[in-house]
Amino acid sequence: MFNAFERMMALRYLRARRKEGFVSVIAGFSLAGIALGVATLIIVMAVMNGFRQDLMGRILGFNGHLYVYGATDTLSDYDALAGQVHEVNGVVTVMPTIEGQVMVSAGNESRGAMVRGVPAEGLMDRPMIARNVISGSIADLTGRDAAMIGSRLAERLGLRLGDGITLISPKGKVTAFGSVPRIKTYSIVAIYEVGMYEFDSNFVFLPLEAAQIYFQMPNAVSYLDVVVNDPDNVRTVTGDLAIAPLNQGVRLRDWRQTNSTFFNALQVERNVMFLILTLIIVVAAFNIISGLIMLVKDKGRDIAILRTMGATRGAVMRVFFLAGASVGITGTTVGLFLGVLFCWNIESIRQFLQALTGTELFSPEIYFLSQMPAEMDPTEVISVALMSLGLSLAATLYPSWRAARTDPVEALRYE
Repeated sequence: MFNAFERMMALRYLRARRKEGFVSVIAGFSLAGIALGVATLIIVMAVMNGFRQDLMGRILGFNGHLYVYGATDTLSDYDALAGQVHEVNGVVTVMPTIEGQVMVSAGNESRGAMVRGVPAEGLMDRPMIARNVISGSIADLTGRDAAMIGSRLAERLGLRLGDGITLISPKGKVTAFGSVPRIKTYSIVAIYEVGMYEFDSNFVFLPLEAAQIYFQMPNAVSYLDVVVNDPDNVRTVTGDLAIAPLNQGVRLRDWRQTNSTFFNALQVERNVMFLILTLIIVVAAFNIISGLIMLVKDKGRDIAILRTMGATRGAVMRVFFLAGASVGITGTTVGLFLGVLFCWNIESIRQFLQALTGTELFSPEIYFLSQMPAEMDPTEVISVALMSLGLSLAATLYPSWRAARTDPVEALRYE
């Protein structure tokens, strides 16, 4: 498409000479802008994807995919109902669960927490929890006095395996002297760390029997926690449950409904970030336009001489198109390389910058996760590269056309 002469002329025009230094500086800034824009866009999109997938994996691994509630605040005859739910196609596990808010206290420290009463065998079927027990064993979560807490909660309250943790519930017994809060101390038999700050710092697990006694719910639970084989297809299971002949009126709620606000906010933020960062590439493309227009104006005499020597308008247009395209292609390639390299080593880079500055750059209290996630989508990376190339090539069309339309007679007359 481009002959040797056209490639030589395009490369020559991109080289800096004393009188043409400013044009080459603009070309350099354009290249740097495109590289920065492509790299930043790839990194931000990868981090957003990684953040969403990691967060979703931890949320769905820690919680169920579908919740079955009773017609009232409690669900009685839950064993029979759990058997019926388990027979529905797509259901993997069903775990009776009691949930309630309490105040936890140890030593001189107190804070709010959420208590979940579950069977120990149910927790063992949750890989996200079972594989992340850092002290003790889930098998010991039995009886009426055992508890399992998260590592962040243990750290904040200064607790270790075997220590006691006191639970205080405001919904206590009603006596002649008023309502008396329920207070009971449990022994810590296991400590888990799933890597999400909210879960590691706010949840206390009790055996189902102990939770029924503490929350005064004999032979009842709060809801059934259901895990399905395909979380993305949970609505199909919900539909099958809605038409199943269950033994009592129930209410169904899946993970999409429970976390809809959160994940919708993530998606909106991701789209806005994409649009904002795309402007970096657009600005760099405008720099290509301005640089080429200045180059065409500066090379008016050269263009006229080339035309008088037999160069066609198409040849002149291809020379300047190749000059501008070289900036866009090089910038896109450099940005692609930098972005991918950064994503592959993002956690190491974070650790290095954190050690260098002495500050916590990715606080789990704010971002929920303990590590910087990055998940590159090949289709997305290719789309960013193609968009950058498209904008860069489009930016060269007008200056190249203007160079080809230069009248050699007029250009030589005013030189």
